[in-house]
Amino acid sequence: MGGHDIIVIGGGHAGIEAAWAAAHLGARTVMVTMSAGAVGRMSCNPAIGGLGKGQMVREIDALGGVMGLAIDEAGIQFRMLNRSKGPAVWAPRAQADRAGYAGSVQRMLSGCANLELIEGIVEEVQVEPVTNGDETTHRVTGVRLADGRELRAGAVIVTTGTFMRSLMHCGRQMTAGGRVGEPASVGLSGRLEALGLTLGRLKTGTPPRIHRDSIRYDGLEPQDGDAHAVPFSFLSGLIDRPQVRCWITYTNARTHALIREHLDEAPMYSGQIQSRGPRYCPSIEDKVVRFADKPRHQVFLEPEGFDNERVYCNGISTSLPAYVQAEMVRSIAGLEEAEIIQPGYAVEYDFVPTHQTKITLDTKRVAGLYLAGQINGTSGYEEAAGQGLVAGVNAVHALVGREPFVLGRHEAYIGVMLDDLVTKPPSEPYRMFTSRAEYRLQLRADNADQRLTEVGRRIGLVDDARWSAYRDKMGAVESVRRVVREGKVNGRPAAEWLRRTDVTIDELDRWFGGVGDGDAVLTRPALEQVLIDAKYAGYVERQRRQIDRFARMESIRIPPEVDFGRIGELRLEAREQLGRIRPRTLGQASRISGINPADITVLWVVLARPRLGHSNV
Repeated sequence: MGGHDIIVIGGGHAGIEAAWAAAHLGARTVMVTMSAGAVGRMSCNPAIGGLGKGQMVREIDALGGVMGLAIDEAGIQFRMLNRSKGPAVWAPRAQADRAGYAGSVQRMLSGCANLELIEGIVEEVQVEPVTNGDETTHRVTGVRLADGRELRAGAVIVTTGTFMRSLMHCGRQMTAGGRVGEPASVGLSGRLEALGLTLGRLKTGTPPRIHRDSIRYDGLEPQDGDAHAVPFSFLSGLIDRPQVRCWITYTNARTHALIREHLDEAPMYSGQIQSRGPRYCPSIEDKVVRFADKPRHQVFLEPEGFDNERVYCNGISTSLPAYVQAEMVRSIAGLEEAEIIQPGYAVEYDFVPTHQTKITLDTKRVAGLYLAGQINGTSGYEEAAGQGLVAGVNAVHALVGREPFVLGRHEAYIGVMLDDLVTKPPSEPYRMFTSRAEYRLQLRADNADQRLTEVGRRIGLVDDARWSAYRDKMGAVESVRRVVREGKVNGRPAAEWLRRTDVTIDELDRWFGGVGDGDAVLTRPALEQVLIDAKYAGYVERQRRQIDRFARMESIRIPPEVDFGRIGELRLEAREQLGRIRPRTLGQASRISGINPADITVLWVVLARPRLGHSNV
């Protein structure tokens, strides 16, 4: 077949953003997926966002990605988490109409110039040798599909999710596949190993889905969305459609007794599954064993759509046999007559430990081969989408000779995640939390556009419409700031008044309506931005000083030719870890597991030696 610039393997959340980014940057891009109808499908929870994750969705949107727009179209319940705390940890979250979300994504991709979609299973990444002196490496040339078709390209982005050599477990029953009704990708794992990559195994899980009409809602705790839905995308307008109600119930002593009684039939406890699952999203079996003193665990009953009969039982992820799941579910209040439409299951899959991957998400062994999403050991739609966008941009940049696209830890949660992956390769599925970010007062959901829209414009992902909307908003923000700088409240500067913890957006709105020179309703988003910025001004300034110190370490580049094994002043463990990870900067080296401050001092001195060209360090 004809040549392409970039091939994206997989149509999940990482593949979507990778293909979208590459195509929008002008690369001839093809997405290869098992089924066109499965693109954008939500394998697990029908929701987007949450703590740390919602901030990343806002970042993806500010950079010009897809996810925020799609969830704003398909959301059925919107909530801003942590409203009782400060804006630094506010996090948007939305339940999605499962079919509607996939439909929104597919519609956007179908209208994307430079993007072609092909159905098929990739069996082989094709390469050619590259000789550099005495060393021979490989460079990507394309892929071969299971039906024999070959596609040529200068870069390949692998976003296979949980499908590589995947195996689903429900009790003692094992079925090849990465999602119910969808086959595993078998050949690709072996080919990656043949190229010299080391693979590992991870595990994730999903809870049962039950029929909405079989639930007894009397006595359950209702959970409603916010009265005023806050969209994810900075381009979305008012979301005023009706929202669905979710419900809360709890496991109990009888539920826990049933689980303990059948632990020998749970694959994680029978020895059938050896791989590690996500510590922060444990199965109900793990919860009962690890937290034996807890009398109950919360269960969120989340509808999968406006008209979908399926309800997702968030909180009881399980791989127990189907008959045990039925007993377990019916032991829970409100679910005494529940009809299980789809039992929960665990899935094991191959991943590529990230000591083999650069922060730009291309592999160290094969030029032009990029990895994004769960293949890198992460968990979650949002984490996958962030990686996909970065991989798509960097694949294009490498092909056209532009500088790598790297977000720092101080710039974005996406930057925190990628730095974590390469300096501390995960041995269990990686999940984003606000606590992972040192500069979370600066990495807020509300200011993602201020942090990243100009970055997205510079790399070419932010189109004219988004750029115009951003400039209009920032113009309104500056107008409000001018009024605040010049205004008084009870004879004192308005800026001081804004910093008080008891001043709300409604109070600012009323005050601005009385003294401002614009429409207070139309400028409300700008008012909220100015209010939040004012309350955090002192904290952010202190963080900026910390970031300046951090930037000095990050500015000291480590030449790629440095042979850490020959730096005798370093400890053996330090030489091994530095050689394994191959950090780009001294700052990145300082965050590698097993590297201590003394090692960094030694490395700093070595880099300052004139023969390395760093005598000015």
